[in-house]
Amino acid sequence: MTAPSTKGRAHILTGFNKLLEVPFKGDAYCTPEERSRSLLGKLCPSAYFYARGITGTVRRAAKMSRRGVYDVEAWVQSSLEVVDAMEAAGGNFEITGMDNIDALEAPVVFVGNHMSTLETFVLPAIIQSKRPVTFVVKESLMSYPWFGDVLRPRDPIVVGRTNPREDLMEVMGKGKKLLAEGTSIIIFPQTTRTDEFDTTKFNTIGAKLAARAGVAVVPVALQTKAWGTGKRLKDFGPIRPYIPIRIAFGEAIPPEGKGDEAHRKTIEFIKGKMEEWSKR
Repeated sequence: MTAPSTKGRAHILTGFNKLLEVPFKGDAYCTPEERSRSLLGKLCPSAYFYARGITGTVRRAAKMSRRGVYDVEAWVQSSLEVVDAMEAAGGNFEITGMDNIDALEAPVVFVGNHMSTLETFVLPAIIQSKRPVTFVVKESLMSYPWFGDVLRPRDPIVVGRTNPREDLMEVMGKGKKLLAEGTSIIIFPQTTRTDEFDTTKFNTIGAKLAARAGVAVVPVALQTKAWGTGKRLKDFGPIRPYIPIRIAFGEAIPPEGKGDEAHRKTIEFIKGKMEEWSKR
């Protein structure tokens, strides 16, 4: 497969107070071969990435949030800094199907598999730079130091994951409201992050929300295990830059019935991408 073109890619400036030009233009993006890498990142990718991309960026973002000045532009900027830190540590991104986001004329539900913490940090840089979006997140994440501060201004849909019925009601109620107001929603239907795509654990909540709200589903296939799962702290596993980071957006699936067809097509898209990537 030919690597996605990097033509038109703007250099990502570093420094939290600098305006970062979003490089995710056109249909595809991949990390340029000439991308400069940090020597420390090459030697200790995990230490470098967490110090710069997480401790540095997220801490500063949390401070801005507490001052009430963490707007959507700042959210995109901090997301781009995480992308930049991952690339500097040796990571390589391959993102395709972005034209499917550009073609949208109304809010949608983005439904994807959940492989690592990385997608939570990277997707805002891609999607929010094109249209308003927020996440469905687990309640425990809102109490994390810094992370809760960063997410709170984005008005996410918060679920406890202890009472499925309550979670469903919260997603449907607040989700329909946000969509009606023009905000798209990112949801990971799996109950937990996993390196493999297990269709039996990929529930229908995203497709059901889209169907009830009368909006389309955009499937998102994610291969993000370059950010591994930790043994003690699940969210802070090893950074493995030798594993390609791949994100693919499918075509919007129009609402129909109760969402069964959208759910089936979403699974089909993600499974197809996983099989394609496994052969490369």
